Amino acid sequence: MSRKGNCWDNAPMESFWGKMKCEWLYGNHFKTREEARAAVFEYVEIFYNRQRIHASNGYVTPEKYYNNSNKKSKAA
Repeated sequence: MSRKGNCWDNAPMESFWGKMKCEWLYGNHFKTREEARAAVFEYVEIFYNRQRIHASNGYVTPEKYYNNSNKKSKAA
């Protein structure tokens, strides 16, 4: 994502990975890659998108924010 001398491009992804590791993965030991893959999928698709509120979205989940923005654009 980033080029030499342009460190800002990676900031959103670095923030996401840090949150995922802290909130979901630290302390877990996975026996297989499939278990790890399932845990990451559960974090992203179930928790992060549907349950975790985000300050940048007005303290709603990404799913609610997306649905609200689609309703507004269809009404216009």
